[in-house]
Amino acid sequence: MIRQFLPRQHVKSVFSIDYKNIYQKGFRAILFDIDATLVPHGCDVTPEVESLLQYIQSIGFKVLLISNNSDERIRMFTRNVAVPYIPLANKPHPEAYLKALTVLGVEKDKTLVIGDQIFTDVLGANRAGLDSVIVNFLPQKNETKLGKKRRVEKILLQLYRLFGLYDQQTFGEIEKREV
Repeated sequence: MIRQFLPRQHVKSVFSIDYKNIYQKGFRAILFDIDATLVPHGCDVTPEVESLLQYIQSIGFKVLLISNNSDERIRMFTRNVAVPYIPLANKPHPEAYLKALTVLGVEKDKTLVIGDQIFTDVLGANRAGLDSVIVNFLPQKNETKLGKKRRVEKILLQLYRLFGLYDQQTFGEIEKREV
């Protein structure tokens, strides 16, 4: 049961991932969550995120945004970057993840999911048979309280680290682990 909630790795942010190394390991597609992963919840895309998405695509990755948000929200977010997306994904159900594979024309073992929530992004990826990386969530300005789910996630991540279930180094320094 713990496997369902276990990401392959936990990293600080989307900017701390070695994408070239991931590509060298055979991954060819990345599915990103938007809110609290790429930008704080509800915020507009930043020039840094736009540059990151363009950089990742220049390496050779296919990129897709997968979100429980509305089509309108994601369309606004992607107005300056040519990235396909799946709105109203109903994460953690696996259907949208599997649809993303079809949209991008990639196999499961070549696809990585990057998000900020264990109970949506990681659980959904694992249910779909995809590797996942969890990043520290980006809080909104002046956000001081953690919700119940965030507190549970924080405890789980500490336990995963304590028991060595994933490596905290850059993504390129680890191999798949069986749990």
